[in-house]
Amino acid sequence: MNVKNCSRCGRIYNYDGFRVCPTCRREDEADFQKVKEYLYDNPGADVQEVSEETEVDSRKIIDFLRAGRLEIAEGSALILECESCGVGIRTGRFCEKCTVGMERELGAIVNAARPKTDGRKVEEKFRLIDRYGKNR
Repeated sequence: MNVKNCSRCGRIYNYDGFRVCPTCRREDEADFQKVKEYLYDNPGADVQEVSEETEVDSRKIIDFLRAGRLEIAEGSALILECESCGVGIRTGRFCEKCTVGMERELGAIVNAARPKTDGRKVEEKFRLIDRYGKNR
């Protein structure tokens, strides 16, 4: 059993891949629903207004935007910046151009790590005689 302390509230919880405990995640989800409903009714609202009306911290709202859970409305004065090139984006962390570039780089790295073949299927076999030698 892997036990950790919640990075937000400090409670001990069974680690399940998240930095925060289930209680804090439920609170985050409730905050997200408040923000989502407010934006549904007021699509042109800025972060400060949403924060004041929903009583959700503006940093948490920006985290929702960065995570791709919310998107800035078309024509809004608020614009996020791509973390790579700095161009304005409406949601997430990276613009489309940087995302495609990173995917291409990752694909090249993965392909370079694969064993080279001559177009034939390579079968790997494990033989005990190879491991323990013939003289045993």
